[in-house]
Amino acid sequence: MKQSIYRLFIELTNKKWSSYLIRKFVQSRLSRPFISSFIKTYKINVDEIVGQTGDYNTLHDFFIRKLKSDARVVHYSDKQAVSPVDGLMASTGIISDDLIIEVKGKSYSILDMLGNEEKAFDYSGGEFAVFYLSPANYHRIHSPLSGTILGRWSLGQHSYPVNELGLRYGREALSKNFRSITELKAEKGKVAVVKVGAMFVNSVDYTHDRKEWSQGEEVAYFSFGSTVILLFERDTFRFSENKEVPRNVVVGETIGDFIIKAE
Repeated sequence: MKQSIYRLFIELTNKKWSSYLIRKFVQSRLSRPFISSFIKTYKINVDEIVGQTGDYNTLHDFFIRKLKSDARVVHYSDKQAVSPVDGLMASTGIISDDLIIEVKGKSYSILDMLGNEEKAFDYSGGEFAVFYLSPANYHRIHSPLSGTILGRWSLGQHSYPVNELGLRYGREALSKNFRSITELKAEKGKVAVVKVGAMFVNSVDYTHDRKEWSQGEEVAYFSFGSTVILLFERDTFRFSENKEVPRNVVVGETIGDFIIKAE
């Protein structure tokens, strides 16, 4: 019953017109008075943001805020990957041979997520990680490694929330929501960086269109809270085994090691 009511509510509210109204409001000066309460509600550290809070004209401007250059330390290494976002590293695991991942007791199809059987098959038996961004988090996305872009594509239209309720009662939010995928070719193998849209505003904006991504550099941002999923090919990567999941992470923090194969 709870699941049915939740889904009905989302279906009634998560439409183009409601998304349009919310987007217009948060991007207008009418939203500016809400910035201070947003900061207090989510206990945001304003000492690390670029500029002063009074410099931001809209709630959207503050939401996509940048950080000072020394606010995060990127642990550069071609032998390791780093967190692409600030947020909760909510889940890690193995992608099954039939292309399924398990997150919070629910199954998600990598084939549905990527929308291409050939591309999805390459990640069979590989490892995955799910990073959830709350409204409090810094919402810019950084590259977890250095690599060449093999492709970029978007899928889906509407989006369920990707919070606790959304993952529990939504319709396969991680694999069916609006999502923008970038596939990279790194030295040790391919990596898919899946940016999953959140409720109401399906917006992933890229900050450059270069064909190469450098580890730690900013590559995109979310206009609302959302999720990033990393997919690694089989036998190419292992997440840090000495660190618990779920746990909070920040941009540039080491999350695991590429597997060095014996010659």
